[in-house]
Amino acid sequence: MSMSVRKITHPVLVGHVKVGGGAPIVVQSMTNTDTADVAGTVKQIIELATAGSELVRITVNSEEAASAVAEIRNQLIQQNCVVPIIGDFHFNGHRLLEKYPECAEALDKYRINPGNVGRGKSRDPQFQQMIEFACRYNKPVRIGVNGGSLDQAVLMRLLDENRALATPEPLAAITRKAIVMSALESAAKAEELGLGRDKIILSCKISNVQELIAIYEDLASRCNYALHLGLTEAGMGSKGIVSSAAALSVLMQQGIGDTIRISLTPEPGASRTQEVIVGQEILQTMGFRSFTPMVISCPGCGRTTSDYFQKLAMDIQGYLRDQMPVWRDQYPGVEAMEVAVMGCVVNGPGESKSANIGISLPGTGEVPVAPVYEDGEKTVTLKGDHIAEEFQAIVERYIERHYGQQIDTPL
Repeated sequence: MSMSVRKITHPVLVGHVKVGGGAPIVVQSMTNTDTADVAGTVKQIIELATAGSELVRITVNSEEAASAVAEIRNQLIQQNCVVPIIGDFHFNGHRLLEKYPECAEALDKYRINPGNVGRGKSRDPQFQQMIEFACRYNKPVRIGVNGGSLDQAVLMRLLDENRALATPEPLAAITRKAIVMSALESAAKAEELGLGRDKIILSCKISNVQELIAIYEDLASRCNYALHLGLTEAGMGSKGIVSSAAALSVLMQQGIGDTIRISLTPEPGASRTQEVIVGQEILQTMGFRSFTPMVISCPGCGRTTSDYFQKLAMDIQGYLRDQMPVWRDQYPGVEAMEVAVMGCVVNGPGESKSANIGISLPGTGEVPVAPVYEDGEKTVTLKGDHIAEEFQAIVERYIERHYGQQIDTPL
């Protein structure tokens, strides 16, 4: 299946990161620290940015959180972390931005949920206040509609209109329509209040894969705002990863989406960076971007009763990812490299030859040697007790030779 040409949306500058307008799809994440805990939040932001998160969202839900934002920004600057920071506002954002102008200034983008900005008569004035602050401080806004906190006024209006039809539509169809209309109507109001299209990003996130796809297909057909994708409340572990990959891949294949977040529920005590890695791997396996050298490895079978190749594949993959924060600048282009770690002679030599660099380890009953291939040619055969260390050294030398920056010396 060929990839669709991505639709060109209005570009939005979030800090120094361009979203939309034909720019590469951006990976973002969100902290789960108490934002009032400056040290803990700074630490997690740096962890996420180091893992490759290009935008990081933080919760701004209280006066303590709002008053901490400027110091968080200061400490990030002191530690040479320039990742743009997004403020996530619900219910009281208009008050917090008014009372803490240093917070409003320090953030690179505001996130507003139309369903949580106010109720009844207070909704429009509070939404207006949020947009006016964005205009005053020249900040972009993500208008993010969530299925679990949908603007009930929009939903009730559409339900009333639906009841008057000769053949009413199902509730699910009306709910999808309400989610899209909430986003579009809020964006139109923001423009009326002076916020330019180059300052607006839209999202319509729910937790059902097929519903999410239908909603974003409708949304994309109705506007050319930059779009943020994500399956909200994706879940834990493989369920969350598979669901997110299924939904986002279908949309991105159609050219829909300018920035993504993988909303995984982390395991207790686990690193928050997993959602960043999953987002990168979805984009890389789809062929949209490259972030770190990809390791190709076989699943194993009765021919590979030893787990040696599995450990080597895991170690090499971890090593390559750990090195990327340094290698991004030191070895430009290395993120597109492929490394094959194979477990027997069936597919081992062929896959190793197809990769930039590969090793074919001996399977059960095979000769205990491991040929290494570089750009399709066998260069060395490893044997003995130190194959893993020797192969890692070969990988390092390959990277230095092929991706090290060449400095021209004057004649």
